Amino acid sequence: MGEPNRFKRLLTPSFIVQFLAVFVIGSLIGVGLFTFVYAKGYSYLTNDPNACNNCHAMNHEYDGWIAGSHANVATCGDCHTPHDNLVHKYYVKAENGFWHALKFTTGWYPEHIQAREVSRRITNDACLHCHADLTDEMHLTAGKEQIQCTHCHAEVGHKR
Repeated sequence: MGEPNRFKRLLTPSFIVQFLAVFVIGSLIGVGLFTFVYAKGYSYLTNDPNACNNCHAMNHEYDGWIAGSHANVATCGDCHTPHDNLVHKYYVKAENGFWHALKFTTGWYPEHIQAREVSRRITNDACLHCHADLTDEMHLTAGKEQIQCTHCHAEVGHKR
């Protein structure tokens, strides 16, 4: 007689909601971990340029970097992540990774990857950081805006 009562207590609405919540959260964590391992997400924690070439969407950029003048002196992270602190660097890596993964998974990638404005600013700041001895005295402006380094040097990082 005690068994049916115990089973009846398990089918209360609060138990069902709790069970579903645990199931959904567990499934999301499981799928997230599987995707992280399958997509080699751990490799993005390094500065290895091969990590940026994990998916075929970056082949063109990777090949351009190899052929460019910075292949022997700078990695992807040197030009595409901030130099101010580690927290900001990994925040930018995570944000870029999220958008790349979303666009790659959904097929929203354009034929050639287009940098967002925030990415262009970070890259320009990286140019100024590494080449400060050359650029400190330059004040290249068009009106009130600073001219981006890539305006004249578009093929330096990714030779086309």
